[in-house]
Amino acid sequence: MNYLQQIDGWSIKHHPKWLVVLRVLLGLGLIVKGIQFIKNATVLEQMITQSSVSQNFSWLNTFIPWLHLFGGSMLIAGLFTRLSVLIQLPVLFGAVFFVNSTNNIFSGESDFLFSIIVLLLLLFFLIEGGGPFSLDNALRRHKKN
Repeated sequence: MNYLQQIDGWSIKHHPKWLVVLRVLLGLGLIVKGIQFIKNATVLEQMITQSSVSQNFSWLNTFIPWLHLFGGSMLIAGLFTRLSVLIQLPVLFGAVFFVNSTNNIFSGESDFLFSIIVLLLLLFFLIEGGGPFSLDNALRRHKKN
């Protein structure tokens, strides 16, 4: 636990301000994708059925959009940043390895590159955390006082 606290302390002291903008943009991207999936539920359903994911996972059609909306909102606010990233990771791993990898990667319809970028950013913020301009940090400072 002490090692995690050292990483977190170093992260807060050496956190560039542009990373806050990147975290907010990542959250906005997840929210936009969640809204797209809600508007076009058939597209998400087709993506899941055409992938190598079993047909027993039809409940993902309703679960994934709301998970993106929730996780994106939490990332924007910087509230429970690492937890919200952990919740998003299985969805993005599934998108990269099961759904988008079966499509033609270089076609105009493929979200493979977007999924890879979002997955890498989520892994980065899993390590980095919310930073100094987040509700995580505000709650931490409030708890100390």
